[in-house]
Amino acid sequence: MPASLRGVDSLNWQKLIDEAIERRKESKMTKREHTALAGVSAPTMAAFERGETTLSLAKAFDILRVVGLMDEPVAAGAQERFLRESIERWQTLVKDLPAKSSARFPDGYYRSDYCLVGDLKTPTTHEFEDMLQEVARTKHTGWPVFMFMTREETRPREVDGAIETWLRPASLIQRSSDEPAHCDFWRGVPTGRMFLLRGYQEDGQETFPPGTIFDTTLPIWRMGEVLLHASNLAKLMAKDDPDTLTIKLRILYAGLLRRQLKSWANPLSGIFMEGRPSRSDEVLIEAEIPVRDLKENLAEHLLPLVSQLFERFDAESVSYEFVQNEVSKLTKGRF
Repeated sequence: MPASLRGVDSLNWQKLIDEAIERRKESKMTKREHTALAGVSAPTMAAFERGETTLSLAKAFDILRVVGLMDEPVAAGAQERFLRESIERWQTLVKDLPAKSSARFPDGYYRSDYCLVGDLKTPTTHEFEDMLQEVARTKHTGWPVFMFMTREETRPREVDGAIETWLRPASLIQRSSDEPAHCDFWRGVPTGRMFLLRGYQEDGQETFPPGTIFDTTLPIWRMGEVLLHASNLAKLMAKDDPDTLTIKLRILYAGLLRRQLKSWANPLSGIFMEGRPSRSDEVLIEAEIPVRDLKENLAEHLLPLVSQLFERFDAESVSYEFVQNEVSKLTKGRF
């Protein structure tokens, strides 16, 4: 068979695999980071590197996309392109940091992205930044998602039409903490799209090793915060009635393998939900939620999301009362 047919070269699968591995090494990305960012399992990544051809094209594309080996058409989806660009931007920022730097989240992280769907305004980048600052004035926790700082070295900046914040480790700037939960990277664009990457608060403690504990209440608070942020931004971005808008949410939790589910952050809550160590390393949660009744029924919307997450730990069924109890504290700012 000719090497080229109608100007298209034959696919050299092994060469493509080798190039993907080399690009990962050049960017100082670990195999675990590559696996998590691609949203695939560790066995899937191993099969890819062995050259197995039984992988689905979708999984192979996810792996290749992370290292810039996918040239996709515009029809691939605006939110997918935004997600890919956000991940690539973060990789550029951390590529010169040591492999064990807290800002690289060596023990795990969660990644959230959302987009607003409906009839939206078309703000300028500056107007969009003002909207984000307005939304950030409402704080539900001591370290909220999409934190909007004002100091010169940490304030949000415009980069290629996006507003972004990267909180670098304390070794690079004057900050009191370089825990992974304080090394946020977030990014947003005026089309109503937001991206957040953050490490686990549990991994910055001295009382137990990183990568061993996964708290039962913090995920409820963080997912709730993201949805409340989206709801508040929707009210500023809607052309007419914000209740007609929908939030498309996606959250990836990575680095879960062998973590134990524990009531750690709030042990005196009176409600305990614990399970077995996780037997999988990541979970991807997706949802479409109407803005209309989000705040009034936040616990109801969070319940299936939290249930999907806790299934990885073989936890008992998550009750509505358990989620509502944490939502009540979140919305009252009892942090």
